[in-house]
Amino acid sequence: MKVLPFKVPVSDETSFRIQIDRMKYFYDKFHHHQEVQITWIQKSYGSLLMGNTIATFEENDLLVIGANVPHSFQNDEVFYKKSNKYSAEATSILFDKNAFGKSFFDLPEMKTIKNFIKNADKGYRITGKTKEEIIAQLNLIEEKNGTERFLILMEILNRLSISKEVEFLTNLSFLGNPTSSESKKLETVFQYMLDHHQQTIKLEEVAKVANLSVSAFCRFFKLRTRKTFSQFVNEFRISVACKKLLLDDFSISEVCYEVGFTNLSNFNRQFKKITGFTPSQYIVKHGM
Repeated sequence: MKVLPFKVPVSDETSFRIQIDRMKYFYDKFHHHQEVQITWIQKSYGSLLMGNTIATFEENDLLVIGANVPHSFQNDEVFYKKSNKYSAEATSILFDKNAFGKSFFDLPEMKTIKNFIKNADKGYRITGKTKEEIIAQLNLIEEKNGTERFLILMEILNRLSISKEVEFLTNLSFLGNPTSSESKKLETVFQYMLDHHQQTIKLEEVAKVANLSVSAFCRFFKLRTRKTFSQFVNEFRISVACKKLLLDDFSISEVCYEVGFTNLSNFNRQFKKITGFTPSQYIVKHGM
């Protein structure tokens, strides 16, 4: 799978871009750009393939993706059906850290923001009161121009950089070249897992997709993700299960088989191991 370089259009009148997306489903090709991306998912849900990991996203999520990190917002299958009544909507800020001058973030006053941007290659999910405040700023920034718009961006970055309500999407920084063969190989594996996670995934099959022997694939995957492939698959399946458990349409046993587990006892064991809760406890804690 080719990782596409993407040029973010910026006019001569602004140093960063405010992007409003309103469509049936998000742009789902793997791509990278030199801009840091702050995205508020207003409507939609699915999987975020990013760097060395896969995460889920849902309505009202606030996410940050670092510069030159390959990523793709892939909506769930229902969004691609002809009868789709859903929509995908998001507001994003995209900025090149050098657009304000190469030494701008080297100023002493910008130290915490510089560190926040540096660690964005792990991806961030913003939660709690911080998320509410940033969303309010995103609604406000659309209406502003010039200096006012720039100052709101600085307020957003400052708030993010000092907040404790920030979660990493992965504990592994993306260090690779987004156009390298290894990155392409890893993203091909991610896509295969995304397409087949509801089924039994055989190691021989995924190694073949990566054009590697089983032993070579295991070494490659562990080196790039610091996890075994089976551990990675289980963690992704449980992340999807967490989302489905909070929907009234699914029982625990239905979710178990829906996300690719073949027996309920193993599902319960993996769920507790990964989340710290049983499925029932998770529903009570996180349900509305």
